[in-house]
Amino acid sequence: MTKLGQWLCGLSLLGSAWAVLALAPPGLRLPAPYRQALLPLPVYLLVAFGCYSLATVGYRLATFNDCEEAAAELQEHIRAAREDLGRRGLRF
Repeated sequence: MTKLGQWLCGLSLLGSAWAVLALAPPGLRLPAPYRQALLPLPVYLLVAFGCYSLATVGYRLATFNDCEEAAAELQEHIRAAREDLGRRGLRF
């Protein structure tokens, strides 16, 4: 299962549980404090997901590895392309 499938599965489970509790079927009576905390729950989860996403992107940027070999290879390709274009009459 892909990561998207896992997220969608979890969201559908949470969403259906929230809908059942928020719509309050006739046999289920929630106390008022629980009901007041339950109604804005999707907004809280959305904010928490945004915080998690920002933290993940920040961590991945902070631990990004430099590829010295790839950078040297790319510089060599650039040098070769400039020499080839210089032979064809292009000036930099």
